[in-house]
Amino acid sequence: MQLFVERIKTPIGSLLITHDGKRLANIAFADREDRRARELARDFPNAQVERASKPTLFAGALKRYFDGDIRAIDKLPVLDFGTDFQKQCWKALRRVAPGTTRSYGEHANIIGRPSASRAVGAANGFNPISIVVPCHRLIGTNGSLVQYGGGLERKRWLIDHEASHASTRR
Repeated sequence: MQLFVERIKTPIGSLLITHDGKRLANIAFADREDRRARELARDFPNAQVERASKPTLFAGALKRYFDGDIRAIDKLPVLDFGTDFQKQCWKALRRVAPGTTRSYGEHANIIGRPSASRAVGAANGFNPISIVVPCHRLIGTNGSLVQYGGGLERKRWLIDHEASHASTRR
C-alpha cells in the first residue's frame, strides 16, 4: 500500500497527516512521531510512506479547522480498519458535535454497550486519526480530561477551540 504524508503547522504544534490519496490513515502531532510510527506499523505493516508532492484536501480541511471552521473536517473520508468494536466506537465519535463532550460511559450507552466504558476508552486510545475522528471529545464521568495521545494540554485546547467556534456559521 502506498501512503503519503503532509505536515501542517497548527497553533498547538506541527501535525503529520498520512493518507492514501483518497482516505485518511493517520493524524499525529510531529512530536509524537514514535507513536505515529507504531500505529502505521500496526495498521499498515507493508505500507510505503512518502511525502505528498503537493497539498491535498486533507491538509486544506485541517488548516481551515484550526482557523475556526470546525466543520471543515466533518466529511473527510477515512480508511476502514480496526476491529468491529473499534470501528463502531470511532464511527460514533464522528457524530459527537464539535463544541460538545461526552463521557466514556455515555459513549458506551450510545453504541448500545452500556457496560463497556473501559473498552470504549481502549478503543479511543487506539484511534490513529485524531481530530477528524474526535477522540478528544470524550472525557471522564466527572468532567475531567482523561488521556489523549497528543497530550492533555492539546486535548483542552481542542475542546476549547471547538467550543469557541461552535456557534459560528461558515
